[in-house]
Amino acid sequence: MAVYTEVGFDEADRLVRRLGLGALTDLHGIRSGIENTNYYATTVRGQWVLTLFERLPREQLPYYLRLMEHLARHGVPVPAPQADDRGEILHQVAAKPAAVVTRLPGSHRTAPDAEHCAQVGAMLARVHAAGADFAFQQPHLRGLAWWQQVTPVVLPHLQPEQAALLQSELAFQAELAASAAGQALPRGHIHADLFRDNVMFDDTAGADRLCGFFDFYFAGVDALLFDIAVCLNDWCCDLDSGRLAEPRAAAFMTAYQGVRALDGNERRLLPAMLRAAGLRFWLSRLWDWHLPRDAALLQPKDPAHFERVLRERIAAPWHPPL
Repeated sequence: MAVYTEVGFDEADRLVRRLGLGALTDLHGIRSGIENTNYYATTVRGQWVLTLFERLPREQLPYYLRLMEHLARHGVPVPAPQADDRGEILHQVAAKPAAVVTRLPGSHRTAPDAEHCAQVGAMLARVHAAGADFAFQQPHLRGLAWWQQVTPVVLPHLQPEQAALLQSELAFQAELAASAAGQALPRGHIHADLFRDNVMFDDTAGADRLCGFFDFYFAGVDALLFDIAVCLNDWCCDLDSGRLAEPRAAAFMTAYQGVRALDGNERRLLPAMLRAAGLRFWLSRLWDWHLPRDAALLQPKDPAHFERVLRERIAAPWHPPL
């Protein structure tokens, strides 16, 4: 999320009124994130998030919005897209496709403990279970095909040892994906970007509780194990070294498997999938760092962190506890 497109107060006010959300009282841009333009929109009826989609084609957007709608109906705490009187949840603002969703309560946990990780693990398993009967289908667009497309673009910006690591890991992941074991991994609808800044917790009523997942705009159909690996690499990672924080990882996996048990093939391939998740985010950060886009509030993230993560996952494979 960032601000690439400036939205006028009056135009945003017309939209929220049309959606039955009342008069707009405040509108301000959201600094975090890198993909879409986002604003907090406050009306006389509550708080909302206005998103303008900068990269995603219009024809892809119903999948993301309907997935969020589907999960909300299944009791998963996610932002609910707001419909107009015709039931449409995809709108237009400043000549861009746009959506308005409920703003989740709570705040981020930037230094999670094992209990936070356990709650995220259990909720991710609920997302995977709830997605089993979601009728829409769309591939995970930041998967292997995208890695293969982006690698030649970023290679000229790398040092020789970095380029060698990137090419070697990409070849490893392509071979894994084509293998019988890779093809046999259970697949479904995945979030694919469930970092600490895409989850909300609330402690106002006592114990810290998870109160929502958001930013589903990288979602798609892929191996469920990849979604798990993305989470482990962020929620259960030492941010200074890139090493996996094993007690947090064990808490996450125990809670996840309390809802959905991994099969033997998934357990065997988790170390390789942790590498895949490291590669994916190293590539995307390299792309944003070396080929930045103009944005009023954009701050690209340093790719060095996920280079460390990838190297650590290669050097120290980790299997979940039984």
